[in-house]
Amino acid sequence: MTDVDPSPDGATPEADPEIAARIAGNLAEIRRRIAAAADSAGRRAEDVSLVAVSKVQPDERIAAALAAGQRVFGENRVQEAQARWMKFRPAFPDLRLHLVGPLQTNKAADAVALFDVIETVDREKLARALAKEFDRQVVRRDCLVQVNTGEEPQKAGVAPGDLPGLLAVCRDLGLPVRGLMCIPPVEENPALHFALLAELASDAGLEWLSMGMSGDFETAIRHGATHVRVGTAVFGERD
Repeated sequence: MTDVDPSPDGATPEADPEIAARIAGNLAEIRRRIAAAADSAGRRAEDVSLVAVSKVQPDERIAAALAAGQRVFGENRVQEAQARWMKFRPAFPDLRLHLVGPLQTNKAADAVALFDVIETVDREKLARALAKEFDRQVVRRDCLVQVNTGEEPQKAGVAPGDLPGLLAVCRDLGLPVRGLMCIPPVEENPALHFALLAELASDAGLEWLSMGMSGDFETAIRHGATHVRVGTAVFGERD
């Protein structure tokens, strides 16, 4: 384990030894479980990426995860992520940041500038805003379409039946859509939703599946997850 190097202005928090040890242990255990789940599914552990969801976590816990070698993180809000990662990114050029929360179109420019992967494309208006920003900033960010597999009215995501139409729009715009993402209803068996997402991705010829969180990521891996979004099991309960 290595300490977190401070940024040039000294603003990067250092990892507290006790917190660093706890989070390093959590990460090691999650990686072990990912490898075991992948092996039981006849898959390679290296084909599953651990996205450590750092939303609302104290910076010292992020520093501890970085010190333990974690380099892929997920954030829910653009503004919070901007404030956090400007302190860390200069010292860690190999960071990969995923936006895993809903994105408003008026935040598209900031999201494109900061994130490497945008997992929550869920409507045509947002797809057009992102395509415009990709052209304006002369960049391309990997995108996933969020599918509301439970068709919950309060939740973001495109309904499964509307997915082909949205994908057609994204492809016409030249959006680099790599896969699909979902958040199953909390009261339902997640395996049913993971299986549905995998089927939708296969039908669309998409490779990436972002599904599974702290309580069900092993089930998601057995259904083909390529990215699992784990927060509490890495960092502990949010303050």
